Amino acid sequence: MSDARAEAANQMWGGRFSSGVDAIMEAINASIGFDRRLARQDVEGSRAHAAMLAATGIISDSDAEAMREGLLTILSEIEGGAFEFSTALEDIHMNVEARLKTLIGEPAGRLHTGRSRNDQVATDFKLWVRDQYDAAIAGVEALQRALLAQAEAGADWVMPGFTHLQVAQPVTWGHHMLAYVEMLGRDAGRLRDARARMNESPLGAAALAGTSFPIDRHMTAAALGFDRPAANSLDAVSDRDFALEFLSAASICAMHLSRLAEELVIWSSAQFRFVTLSDAFSTGSSIMPQKKNPDAAELIRAKIGRIFGANVSLMVVMKGLPLAYSKDMQEDKEQVFDAADSLMLALAAMTGMVADMSANRPALEAAAASGFSTATDLADWLVRALGLPFREAHHVTGALVAMAEAAGCDLPDLTLEQMQSVHAKIDSSVFEVLGVANSVASRTSYGGTAPVRVREQVAAWKKRLG
Repeated sequence: MSDARAEAANQMWGGRFSSGVDAIMEAINASIGFDRRLARQDVEGSRAHAAMLAATGIISDSDAEAMREGLLTILSEIEGGAFEFSTALEDIHMNVEARLKTLIGEPAGRLHTGRSRNDQVATDFKLWVRDQYDAAIAGVEALQRALLAQAEAGADWVMPGFTHLQVAQPVTWGHHMLAYVEMLGRDAGRLRDARARMNESPLGAAALAGTSFPIDRHMTAAALGFDRPAANSLDAVSDRDFALEFLSAASICAMHLSRLAEELVIWSSAQFRFVTLSDAFSTGSSIMPQKKNPDAAELIRAKIGRIFGANVSLMVVMKGLPLAYSKDMQEDKEQVFDAADSLMLALAAMTGMVADMSANRPALEAAAASGFSTATDLADWLVRALGLPFREAHHVTGALVAMAEAAGCDLPDLTLEQMQSVHAKIDSSVFEVLGVANSVASRTSYGGTAPVRVREQVAAWKKRLG
């Protein structure tokens, strides 16, 4: 580029790049600003590769030992904050390799035998994402345990169950808590399934076609905790499914967290008063002294958008790439790093909120009895006791609800005479099903809200989680 064109380009791109196009290329090409997070995995992969090169006779044992000691020194420097990262060296791999050369000299140049940055970065990234799978599973299970403690404590506490955010039927607090335990159980299952599927080693696939050196990919795979080496070198270096599956599973889990966060926001409001969140997860208002804001729940709702965005972003990066490696794939990490951080923070915050929150049993019970919540129980009773077809029972119940609504009372407050004015065969035993406690106790079908079923499910989940 001519000096005039360079000056024009620099004016167009602005003062951010004082050295012109070279600085621009360095800025867009370098990834060390974020992929330094892969330092431990990079050293781990290099150590496994060096040991394999020595075991197969490709390098000497003395070179391998020098590499091992040098790499351990580098990791210690990085973890201790003494390592000087260079943007000019582009990425974590070249930064480590350059430092290794300074430490041990010529043998450092032999470390890259039989591999490429393409399989190296795929290996590093897989190792990092695998750790996130394990951390996320542990985080999900911690939240499940907190929910189980709430479910066990309130196995027979009645509360309203909602559809359309309208009172539908009475349920138990324990049953409601267990609904989220089930959701999170599926999340943990997705994470485990994806972790098992991704546990194949790319190391030794080299740039894209494998290598002519007599390397032992099974040895490095075993050393790094993989189940096997990836079977196709082209696929090994171009695959980012493991990251996409993590983001997909994280997005579904995040959606569940957001739903629970939304309920906590609603339930902690003055209009509901179903729960009280601890001061540790609430804030006050700078102007309104009566306020106690569920900020942690609201921030969880917001962070979920970052996880969804990361999922879409990486999909878009990968959607048009031909085999094998393209520089576009450098953009695979920041989204995953941010999503993993956001998910772990959201899980930890939700676990803390659930563990610390107090359910307001009187408010739950009062709300459970409102809104004609036992209307379905009445319809079921008409079918069982009087032999009415359900559609007729539904019609009779609707008429009784309208009567109660006009009288400004709930169904159990109607007199027997009022009920008999709608259907003459109704008798006093109908009142046995109109109480909310009787209603929830009757829902004994598998997976139902009856306290006996709730306690069974709590016990089953505690056994499953260990």
